Amino acid sequence: MNYAASPVLALRLPLWRSRLLLVLIAGGFLVLAGRAVYLQGMNNDFLQQKGESRYSRVLEISANRGRITDRHGEALAISTPVKSVWAIPEEVQFSSQQRAKLAALLEMPPQEIDKRLNDSTSFVYLKRQIPPDAAERVNELHIPGLFQNREYRRYYPGGEVMAHVLGFTGADDAGQEGVELAFQSTLAGKSGSRRVIKDRMGQIVEDMESIREAQNGRDLALALDAKLQNLAFSQLKLAVESNKAKAGAIVVLDAKTGEVLALANLPTYNPNNRSRLSGAQLRNRVITDTFEPGSTLKPFTVALAIDQGKITPETMIATASGSLTIGKASIHDAHRFGDMSAAQVIQRSSNVGAARIALSLPAEAMWGMFDQVGFGSLPRMGFPGEVTGRLRAYKSWRPIEQATMSYGHGISVSLLQLARAYTIFARDGELMPLSLLRVDAPLAGKQVISPDTARKLRAMLEMAVEVGGTAPKARVMGYRVAGKTGTAHKEENGSYAAHKYVSSFVGLAPVSDPRLVIAVMLDEPSAGQYYGGAVAAPVFSAVMGGALRMLGVPPDAPLKPLELPPDGSEIKEGV
Repeated sequence: MNYAASPVLALRLPLWRSRLLLVLIAGGFLVLAGRAVYLQGMNNDFLQQKGESRYSRVLEISANRGRITDRHGEALAISTPVKSVWAIPEEVQFSSQQRAKLAALLEMPPQEIDKRLNDSTSFVYLKRQIPPDAAERVNELHIPGLFQNREYRRYYPGGEVMAHVLGFTGADDAGQEGVELAFQSTLAGKSGSRRVIKDRMGQIVEDMESIREAQNGRDLALALDAKLQNLAFSQLKLAVESNKAKAGAIVVLDAKTGEVLALANLPTYNPNNRSRLSGAQLRNRVITDTFEPGSTLKPFTVALAIDQGKITPETMIATASGSLTIGKASIHDAHRFGDMSAAQVIQRSSNVGAARIALSLPAEAMWGMFDQVGFGSLPRMGFPGEVTGRLRAYKSWRPIEQATMSYGHGISVSLLQLARAYTIFARDGELMPLSLLRVDAPLAGKQVISPDTARKLRAMLEMAVEVGGTAPKARVMGYRVAGKTGTAHKEENGSYAAHKYVSSFVGLAPVSDPRLVIAVMLDEPSAGQYYGGAVAAPVFSAVMGGALRMLGVPPDAPLKPLELPPDGSEIKEGV
């Protein structure tokens, strides 16, 4: 070949350039080789991370939520395993036939599935908490990019009977209402996680390691008695329906321990199917709703007067006229009985008598009594929605307000507060702390009135349920019962509604050694009767009688049928 004929071939480059190029190429190979050794031998985290991102997944392991049981161990809330179907939208591939089958199994419109898969995120839930059999049929469709997680769904065997006590959990198994919310940290536990290897179809082919162990939630034993709860609910429901009431509530307390043995409300709901819930159904009226308690407050005014030595049960009170004028306002009794003793003021529920006793007391002392029994402050059971009610400062009271407050007007309380306040009459003057949980040893209470005063009030309250009192329908065969009726106009738009009432009864039994305190409230009974002795007292009687027999409490009265006065002939409390 003639190199001279070609200027390019004839060109001779300096020797150092070729050697420099050789050195650079060799250096590049050495750098690549060093990098490879470093990544694969000394520090392979980067490559492993990139590789694992294509086949390794971290799965969350759900913690099993703790059970809720009644005081005897009967399950009230349990968690059942379910599946949730999720997808990586960019990996999902299905035919129109698979799409239709998937929509049918998930009970969703196909358009909703398309909408979720068109989401720009790399993770989307298609359906939460589906039954295991439906999840298995979804799995049989073999749709790439579709995956399943094991979760738990809460089931409530008691349904609507226990709804307001237990509440419910949401899709993430977190408490939303009731005990489920109040004790979320105890019941929930802590989720765990593990690393697995999946193939390109999303199937787990190897379990690599546990990153964090799941910690299951702890079981919770309530003070509630399931049988007593069913009794209370059924009797309340019967009363609400027969009296055409807007709503109703009942609470049963153990006077010995302060435990809440039953708590029910109407309207209610089924926590297993919450597709049509309204605010009225969700309200736990025993705890969240307040009302003017009416004549159920009279015993506290009389107890204070006795405790301070102002009166005795035999002290005569001037009530002959049946009315009392204070300034421009007048207070009236439903009946005129002439002058009566302090005991008869309770028995016959005289507004005039209670007002006269109240006006003989310092306003500060009366406010102190209401404050000490828990009115105007939270019950502090840790239950969601607890309210304080309304108890205005005594310095702002006018004489007419002090008088009307003695019979439950101008003050508002919850049914739970009212039931707890009556523990001072059941416990010889001691106010008991309340508990939703079962307690092995009762907590110490707070002495509010003397034991002697409490026993005198118990005797007065027993007179109120005898013939000649306002609540003979509250009596229970075989047991001595004590209690008080209450009837009050409802407040609406800043004034009292003329024909809307809240009717109530609070009582205890057996009088010789009180075991239970029960409070009942009916909101707007409209079937013709509205006095507490006519509509609320029969509920108390049925529940108290059944409960005492369930608990094996010995009778303290003759076991003979009770004679009730004819309907409409009962003594009615002033409203």
